[in-house]
Amino acid sequence: MLLLLHGTGCEAMTYPRDMVGYGSSPPDPRWPGKARVAVQFVINYEEGGENSILHGDAGSEAFLSDMVGARSIPGGRAIAMESLYEYGSRAGFWRLHRLFTERELPVTVFGVASAMERNPDAVHAMMTAGWEIASHGLRWIDYQDIPEDVERQHIAQAIALQTKLTGCRPLGWYQGRTSPNTARLIAEEGGFVYDADSYADDLPYYDRSHGRAQLIVPYTLDVNDMKMVALNGFTEGEQFFHYLRDTFDQLWEEGATQPRMMSVGLHCRIAGRPGRARAVARFLDHIAAQERVWVATRLDIARHWMKEYPA
Repeated sequence: MLLLLHGTGCEAMTYPRDMVGYGSSPPDPRWPGKARVAVQFVINYEEGGENSILHGDAGSEAFLSDMVGARSIPGGRAIAMESLYEYGSRAGFWRLHRLFTERELPVTVFGVASAMERNPDAVHAMMTAGWEIASHGLRWIDYQDIPEDVERQHIAQAIALQTKLTGCRPLGWYQGRTSPNTARLIAEEGGFVYDADSYADDLPYYDRSHGRAQLIVPYTLDVNDMKMVALNGFTEGEQFFHYLRDTFDQLWEEGATQPRMMSVGLHCRIAGRPGRARAVARFLDHIAAQERVWVATRLDIARHWMKEYPA
């Protein structure tokens, strides 16, 4: 918590944001094997949890698909949009699954509980591969204006449903489309090893603003295939690969004196398309050719950090 001085009397007012972080002297994460970079891949599993009147929502989904700029249809179904999401669970997931399992690379799934419930085969494949399944909430909807008690209930339902589907509760959390209450509700729930609802750093850190030291393992929106379906984003796989490669190479160079963490965000309906999956495959092969790289799940990174830097 920072103090902001204002007014002629220099009154002190608390400012809830941390604009300083680690500053010029970030800690040495001491990654295993003296790695320069810890690389972490997320596959977002959201298909079947998005906005739909079939799910009791007011209208159709309009976010994060190849129909850039689509509008939500109040009270109706958007069949084309639904089919784009269906591609993710029917085909895209399995293409990404093959890319990572063939290379025996670990993955963290951000799993929307209601979406996973609609595809038990995909959940089984995640578990068989030994992937971490973190919670991506109960629904893939915007929680900005959802009442706090409803969001709290959804968090509890997401935990319970994932526990039913997988046999164990999630230890990582990422809502994505958060409300101002999300971070506090997660800290209060108390069972998450880490919260990923932040983009504020290149390394994990502790947030102590909600009554307990909650470990934050930051995520990314730039090294993310969502830029493939954004007006200011990548237009084809080559651009995506170049950005992945350049981000990694920069962090690897910095890692000679200050090791870093790199997160890569993927979506079944986006990176699971053939031309984009090829860019992902090229990047996987690029980092495989480099030394002193630790490819890990987010839970691996969180547990390592808590061991090296206890709260």
